[in-house]
Amino acid sequence: MNKKVRRLAMKSALSQKVLEGNLIVLDTLTMDEYKTKTIAAMLKALNVEKKALLVTADADQKVYKSASNLPGVKTAHVGTLNVYDILNGGKFIVAKNAIAKIEEVYA
Repeated sequence: MNKKVRRLAMKSALSQKVLEGNLIVLDTLTMDEYKTKTIAAMLKALNVEKKALLVTADADQKVYKSASNLPGVKTAHVGTLNVYDILNGGKFIVAKNAIAKIEEVYA
């Protein structure tokens, strides 16, 4: 697949999430300690019941490890996003600073 087709597919997948109302933008997505309860409480507050894709600007091990025990929750950073994960991820929860990086790459 060439770069233009891949970029168009990513734009299309992100646009689909916005149209469906499955895009949630958070001010920050960071953790102070490794706690699955904190991620679970955040998802419950956001009314996320099934699948979710948490996207951070950079690789954040505390977020990844905390969310890894939750069924249906997947984590990624901007550099590892792919179309399949976006479309299959249910709710697309992204940090505000990650949105800026996504716009740089795919705008």
